[in-house]
Amino acid sequence: MKSRFVKGFGSRIAVKEADDPMLAVINLIDIFLVFIVAVLISFLSAMGLGEILSGESEVTVVAESSDGEMTIITKKANRLEATKITRTEAEGRGVRLGVAYRLEDGSMVYLPDDGN
Repeated sequence: MKSRFVKGFGSRIAVKEADDPMLAVINLIDIFLVFIVAVLISFLSAMGLGEILSGESEVTVVAESSDGEMTIITKKANRLEATKITRTEAEGRGVRLGVAYRLEDGSMVYLPDDGN
């Protein structure tokens, strides 16, 4: 064990590092920080969002709340943009482009109209 000397009241007192309780707390903080970063990286990779960490990738995430409000988060290079869309903003006039079907396995198929 290493010893260090502490000056106090004109005399030198030897203090062993193993007796210092703050060293154990500092080591625990380091361990927890490494654990939190590892959990964050594994969560992002499990969700298929590992591209968020790369510098030049483009990622779009769409989330819908229970009240029908949608949030579109877009990452281009190092810039993040969040856009909220409500049902009133999505209403308006337009042209039908086709039909989308959700299959039994959860995948979606889009069939465009003939252009008539």
